[in-house]
Amino acid sequence: MTRRKLERFRQNAESTNVIEAGKEVYKTIKGRWREDYFRNVNPIILELACGKGEYTVGLGQAFPDQNFIGVDIKGDRIARGSQAAQQLALGNIAFLRTDIRYLTEFFGEQEVDAIWITFPDPQPRDKQEKHRLTHPRFLELYKQILKPGGTLHLKTDNLPFFDYSLETLPQCGFTDLVWTKDLYTSPMNQIHLGIKTKYEGIFTAKGFLINYLQCKKGVSL
Repeated sequence: MTRRKLERFRQNAESTNVIEAGKEVYKTIKGRWREDYFRNVNPIILELACGKGEYTVGLGQAFPDQNFIGVDIKGDRIARGSQAAQQLALGNIAFLRTDIRYLTEFFGEQEVDAIWITFPDPQPRDKQEKHRLTHPRFLELYKQILKPGGTLHLKTDNLPFFDYSLETLPQCGFTDLVWTKDLYTSPMNQIHLGIKTKYEGIFTAKGFLINYLQCKKGVSL
């Protein structure tokens, strides 16, 4: 393990805005993010597979009256977002280090208002399908933690993965689906506030089109 990684892991251990194994709050935070961490009643928005947290931090800056949680399994990545949020004194941001398969161990039913999925690994091979973050097994997890009518956002440069998501979301009960295959020339462009991850900047500079969709958790009758 490199010295740089070790330093980032040390930072995570000392940072109150990183929730990870070994900290007491890691075991008790489920259903209590507003009470025990943010100490307000504001909406909670997740960024899944947040990487270095560029989107989480960008959203936190844009919406100080909302709470944002970046979720990723890679500690050396979220350390960068954690440090950026601290440097900007953004108390409405947290990072959770866990595998996305275990979301329901950290969030109670209907605790989350919205989810962003930004440039996830498209897992392109057929045998990788169950690992795609819009596979039905993941969508069922999101439905458990999203409030009725909660919003799911997806941004990706990968068209096959995007088309796959356009199929699975309605099949799993998500409604009000709107989408574009060219975000930057679409009226929907304003929704993402111009926030770009590192990889999005690389993709757009090379001329790749950015696909975007949003939909809502259906309300059971």
